[in-house]
Amino acid sequence: MKKILLFLISFFLILSNSANAQFGRLVNKVANSVTKELTGKTETKKEPGPEPACACEDALLILDLGGKLQIDYAELSITVGEDGNILARDINSDSYYIVKNGVTEGPYKSDDPLLAEFSKPDDSEDKDFFLKKYKSYITRSGDKYTINFGGKKYGPYGLISSFIITKTKDKFVAVVTENVMVTVDQGKKMQEAMDNAKTDQEKMDISMKYAQEMQQKMLQGGGPTSMVPKLITNIPNATYNPTNTGGVLNNTFKYDDILLYDYQAVKDLQGKTIITIDPSNYGTMDLFVNTSNTRYASYNDGVLTFSDKTKLTQLFAPHLIKADGKIWLAYMYYSPKKNAIMQCKLLF
Repeated sequence: MKKILLFLISFFLILSNSANAQFGRLVNKVANSVTKELTGKTETKKEPGPEPACACEDALLILDLGGKLQIDYAELSITVGEDGNILARDINSDSYYIVKNGVTEGPYKSDDPLLAEFSKPDDSEDKDFFLKKYKSYITRSGDKYTINFGGKKYGPYGLISSFIITKTKDKFVAVVTENVMVTVDQGKKMQEAMDNAKTDQEKMDISMKYAQEMQQKMLQGGGPTSMVPKLITNIPNATYNPTNTGGVLNNTFKYDDILLYDYQAVKDLQGKTIITIDPSNYGTMDLFVNTSNTRYASYNDGVLTFSDKTKLTQLFAPHLIKADGKIWLAYMYYSPKKNAIMQCKLLF
């Protein structure tokens, strides 16, 4: 009975006072009381949280999560490709979206070849990883690979173990081996033959057979030196030797350069130190060096720390871009107010 009376009071107040603002507020109050009485809950609109500390006034909208996508930010994974394109993945489904020049395309599935530009090599990748990712530059004929870059051909090679290019696509570095003792296909055949051998003598005969074939191949292919990894590049005077020089080749530290990182310093391919790294940043691969080689920034777990110890927090996916003829350090953040992924950039 009490619930019915409260409902009737609310109803008549709405009819008689709809034009009066003061009474309107009273209606809302009574209506909320009725709702609470009937359901045990009070209807309230959840306000968005505050903008993160790294937000900027001129932020660029990258991805509207409340529009076409309808993806919860907590269920989103973001990757930035070598060309600056952005890959957004819904981690709860096999749905991928590519953002190019502010335009969102997709959804794509995980096996779509368009996603190759965002992939990175690892131990589980097949021997044709670089062929698939850089099909504009690498071709294969039989068991050999050829690099085509800047109108020149390099090769053929039995193995390409590293291949990177600058964002402007005018420089490249590759670590190659002219001949390999055993190709992947040959290795599979050898293993199958050993598995099917019925006696130890058969296994010994198979081992001797393949050993002789590999020795003959080595002699015909130019000797042992043809099986040693070496550097191939169009960067002049490069002295980096992949067999006896420590460090990792990198094309993300600077916008238009390929450098060597030995975890304590960043060097060019002639061995000259570009910038030294603070010990607290040793080992990080999320590192960015400015155009004049006077400043760097490192990223770790949402925090971008500059070499002068200043910090920006609550951001992700920092990367270098070129705009208005200048190099910028860009990063992204989630805006609760807009329910969107936004991008800021700093002149770097």
